[in-house]
Amino acid sequence: QVQLVESGGGLVQAGDSLRLSCAASGGTFSDYVVGWIRQAPGKAREFVAYKSWNGVITYYSDSVKGRFTISRDSAEDTVYLQMSNLRPEDTAVYYCSAGSYYSGNFSPGYWGRGTQVTVSS
Repeated sequence: QVQLVESGGGLVQAGDSLRLSCAASGGTFSDYVVGWIRQAPGKAREFVAYKSWNGVITYYSDSVKGRFTISRDSAEDTVYLQMSNLRPEDTAVYYCSAGSYYSGNFSPGYWGRGTQVTVSS
């Protein structure tokens, strides 16, 4: 069973950058589509970005397009989310996930415990 561990969250100011990391253990990311999902208090869960391991499938939500980049390191079996020009509305718990992709939808099967990102204005 794949276990996912996120790191890299923290408190930053608007306009700053932050990089989240997600390491896999007990399995390999190469079998899955990997992604980042966030949830802010009182708001619906949002799929921020996801990417297939071969890079054919890449998705970004409109709210982060042009500011966030998802990437993966095959050698380290790690997924990253580089976040730039952060805004207060990016404040949320960010979860790493791995799962399947079918009919245009990413379906997470494994989740990390989440890492808090707080952006002050």
